[in-house]
Amino acid sequence: MKVLVIGRGGREHAIVRQFSKSPSVTKVFAAPGNDGMREDAEIAEIDEMDFAGLAEFAQQQEVDFSFVGPEQPLSEGIVDFFEAKGLRIFGPSKAAAQIEGSKAFAKELMKKYSIPTAGYETFTEVAPAVAFIRQHGAPIVIKADGLAAGKGVVVALSEEEAISAVNDMLEGQKFGESGSKVVIEEFLDGEEFSFMSFVYAGHIYPMVISQDHKRAYDGDRGPNTGGMGAYSPVPQISQAIVDETFEKIVEPSVKAMDEEGTPFNGILYTGVILTEQGPKVIEFNARFGDPETQVVLPRMKSDFGVFIDAVLKGQPADLEWDDQAVLGVVIAADGYPETVEKGTLLPNLAKLTGVEVTHAGTKLLDGGYAGNGGRVLLVSANGSSIQAAQEKVYEQLNSIDWNGFFYRTDIGWRAK
Repeated sequence: MKVLVIGRGGREHAIVRQFSKSPSVTKVFAAPGNDGMREDAEIAEIDEMDFAGLAEFAQQQEVDFSFVGPEQPLSEGIVDFFEAKGLRIFGPSKAAAQIEGSKAFAKELMKKYSIPTAGYETFTEVAPAVAFIRQHGAPIVIKADGLAAGKGVVVALSEEEAISAVNDMLEGQKFGESGSKVVIEEFLDGEEFSFMSFVYAGHIYPMVISQDHKRAYDGDRGPNTGGMGAYSPVPQISQAIVDETFEKIVEPSVKAMDEEGTPFNGILYTGVILTEQGPKVIEFNARFGDPETQVVLPRMKSDFGVFIDAVLKGQPADLEWDDQAVLGVVIAADGYPETVEKGTLLPNLAKLTGVEVTHAGTKLLDGGYAGNGGRVLLVSANGSSIQAAQEKVYEQLNSIDWNGFFYRTDIGWRAK
């Protein structure tokens, strides 16, 4: 089979790599990809928002199916565009992608179908939002309604921080149109985990769970980011809780989307928090999480190409997972998640041994790879336990000078 992976980040590199490892897949294309993917795929320099160009390329190359990584093309309707041309593509329609594209849509869906989540209100003006914050106090959570590259969430520990976030989004337009409406939620306390599922025609194939680290610095301090590292499995979350999450959240959510006339196909990412009342939804995404993909897909024993092909054909499909743990640490450019300088040369990556390097924001220059974004790389290892994988990764990272870049030194600290 020939497969086209659409996207350019670390998540897409992990998807590309998984397809390239599949015996059923003879050729992987990545569009637009990044320089670090060249070992695993043929790069097609077509922007992920150029639907016509991508569809034409898929037709010319006679790809068997396309797989969409990022949220923006999904929210803009790439799946509808491809399907209208008779092309096979894995991902949700524009209508179904609203589950990520609008926080308000997702919250209203959960409220209507009694899917456990935090209490909330939606606002488009500062004054009533501030009154709500004053009434409920802190900690409290402020979310930009639309897509904000994983950065549109502020967990405010004081009323002043919450009010500042509301002003930034509604008045200061920090996230542009995405922040013209905000969702303000009650703060939930507990252990978080990411529950991703392949969904197609009402069939749900759950993946092994993982845990992300959102804060920029050690000890879960600093601003929220797109994710600074992840690991799988999550030993502190029991199988009973995973089963409960599937039965009370994932299954009802897929059924709810069907009921609403917006059936969901693709990757349903459910961000979950285990509260004293049981698991509750923090957020939904309409695609793979990043960096969770980089630690979940390497645990897949099944042929990825065969699996997706079968799912798209509506045929029975099985998923097998490895018991080995995988832990990954993000290398980010200094200044991330705010403004970063591009073009800083990375150290010689060939010195990293016994680990896997996934490229997110890199560019190949004469002297080697340079940073070309906020999150630059993810370095991961597998092991018999989270601790064994953690030791492997940090032994390698600590042996190199990462001048101009930083990483958290405590990924996996919550694993018990």
